[in-house]
Amino acid sequence: MHTDPADYVRSTIRSVPDWPKPGIIFRDITPVLQDPRSFRVLVDLFVYRYMRHRLDLVAGIDARGFILGSVLAYELNLGFVPVRKKGKLPFRTVAEEYTLEYGNASVEMHTDSVRPGQRVLLIDDLIATGGTMVAASKLLQRLGANVIEAAAIIDLPYLGGSEALKATGLPLYTVCSFDSEAP
Repeated sequence: MHTDPADYVRSTIRSVPDWPKPGIIFRDITPVLQDPRSFRVLVDLFVYRYMRHRLDLVAGIDARGFILGSVLAYELNLGFVPVRKKGKLPFRTVAEEYTLEYGNASVEMHTDSVRPGQRVLLIDDLIATGGTMVAASKLLQRLGANVIEAAAIIDLPYLGGSEALKATGLPLYTVCSFDSEAP
């Protein structure tokens, strides 16, 4: 057993080579979620970090951010709001577009997801290029939210996303990082 909780979580993340395409190593959090001990350690790391913050909501990014975000919101006695991929929400929405490697994408939220001034924690599983997280943060701010911090399980700093996010002025917390494509 690792004595450092973040190292323990990191050791449970599976590295899948050549997925979704050759040369990419996918960092898979499903083993963390499948194992009750590592899942609890992960959730507890976030709970201990945010239990004394004054927050109103947790916003989780589609789709793995929903898993951690909803559990964290429950543990902190907060509401949860989803930040969805375009076309997935049934009510009136507002969208924010961002750039991908091969084009554009957008994220959406219901127009009544947050009230002006609410203090929101934004969470996802991983920071790669940062496009989704930056877009979600802009979307929350357009709706009047005060995004207190962005958080993720994994940072891939070599892809520049954490720096892009920090450049917007938004604080970022991640449990662990992988500094290269190496397994």
